[in-house]
Amino acid sequence: MSEVTDLIESYKAGEITLDELAGRFRARQWPVAPAQPPPSSYLEMAALAQEDPGSIVPGSFDDVEVAFVRHELSVDEYRVLRDAMSESVEAGGTGQGGQSID
Repeated sequence: MSEVTDLIESYKAGEITLDELAGRFRARQWPVAPAQPPPSSYLEMAALAQEDPGSIVPGSFDDVEVAFVRHELSVDEYRVLRDAMSESVEAGGTGQGGQSID
């Protein structure tokens, strides 16, 4: 379990509203996947293409994706949370995401 899954469960249990959940998403710092160096050759590029693209990162937006795929979130709920996470990331993921980006 992660903070994100706990928050989703609180929402589904009626303990917090969707607006409160989105506010928490705007205020949190989202983990960033480590950057991979670009391949230096076609052989290296081919080898990378055969690798697993990566596993789910606990505490990241991956947890929301999993909940959506499991039909624990509707399309509209997913969009609200996606937009809230995007606002946080656009604000630098520093917890300042609640401000308008218009």
